[in-house]
Amino acid sequence: MNFEKAEKLAQEAGFDSVAYLDCETIELLEEVRGMCAMNTCGMYGKNQACPPSCGTLEECRKRIGQFHWGILIQTVGEIEDSFDFEGMQQAEKLHKKQFLALADKLRSFCPDLLPLGSGCCTVCKSCVGPDAPCRFPQKRMSSLEAYGILVSDLCSKNHLKYHYGPEHIAYTALFLLG
Repeated sequence: MNFEKAEKLAQEAGFDSVAYLDCETIELLEEVRGMCAMNTCGMYGKNQACPPSCGTLEECRKRIGQFHWGILIQTVGEIEDSFDFEGMQQAEKLHKKQFLALADKLRSFCPDLLPLGSGCCTVCKSCVGPDAPCRFPQKRMSSLEAYGILVSDLCSKNHLKYHYGPEHIAYTALFLLG
């Protein structure tokens, strides 16, 4: 698979923006992983794709090190203002739906791809948590933040816009493919 094919599939899936991702630009930061440990989302230690179950930063680095390129994808939603949680949730729901659909398509070309999404894994309605093995380890999707990635920096380094103004919200994810 090449970038042009991956880009076409991402556009067909409905993503608003697609950019080539150079894996050399991926930086894993303890500070970002530390935000997960603060457990603001309530998933720390509860979801197999979230820390600490997703592995140490060194283990994440090794997984990423198997790849040279990928694609960054975004869903950009319109919101009324920074308090429009309903608009944010609608955009996030659309993003995750498109992300899961694209993951299935890309796996037919690259079965060993590494998907990193936005927010915790939602492949299952409820995660088995840390005490049991993941039901679908080949489909499990950690978030960019779980891997210690500062999304705004990654977008900047790969020439993808991150801020679209006060009446928009962007959800970003990636697929490492080759």
